[in-house]
Amino acid sequence: METEIRSIDIATPDGVSDARLAVPTENGRYPGVLFYMDAFGVRPTIDHWIERIAAEGFVALAPNLFYRSRRAPVIDDMADLQDPEKRPRLFEGLRPMMSLLTPDNVARDAGAYLECLSDLPQTAPGPVGVTGYCMGARVGIVTAAAFPDRVAAMAGFHGGNLATEAADSPHLLAGKIKAEVYIAFADHDQGASPEQQARLEDALTSAGIPHKIEVYEDAPHGYTMADTAAFRPDAAERHFENLIALLNRRLK
Repeated sequence: METEIRSIDIATPDGVSDARLAVPTENGRYPGVLFYMDAFGVRPTIDHWIERIAAEGFVALAPNLFYRSRRAPVIDDMADLQDPEKRPRLFEGLRPMMSLLTPDNVARDAGAYLECLSDLPQTAPGPVGVTGYCMGARVGIVTAAAFPDRVAAMAGFHGGNLATEAADSPHLLAGKIKAEVYIAFADHDQGASPEQQARLEDALTSAGIPHKIEVYEDAPHGYTMADTAAFRPDAAERHFENLIALLNRRLK
């Protein structure tokens, strides 16, 4: 299916989030999907994925979660993503932006993103899907819990710290979620230990949520993003197949 992509601005309670929107060009209305970026922000590799989602018959919206700090791009030199030695310096600049993504801020933003998505003329009425990457997986869980009657499918890829011992750990929101959940962790990810994986599994099972949690072997943290040194093409394609299967199952 042919698609088109463009930039839009979304009014939120705390300002204006710049975003990228991909839609099918064929006349019709299609289920909506919120795409939550990784820590490296909205950029061409995000465009690639939302265009592919749109080509499968969805309206895909990727907001800049760091809009409180700056408009996208949030990294000045994308070539730095290919050099693992530059990651510590990159995160020195990114961590203050990430710290603003408190659960309350995420929920407020998500309401604005969902409203924008539903108001688009190309978006069909009904539930939406959410997919999140790296830190976006946490944002996705918070969104699904804050809007259980709106979000019918939630996927997270190479997410970290989803089931910690912290008082605001995302897994503690499981009882508020109604969506089907699919989580694909990265192999040997320090932010997704076996203990955390088991804790998340237990939380989702106890809440009676349909879900699947798995680990992609030989796929490091960030395996979906082609502009990073962590990119693994096989794992990226596997992620996309599982994502589209979930969206088709729950939204169409």
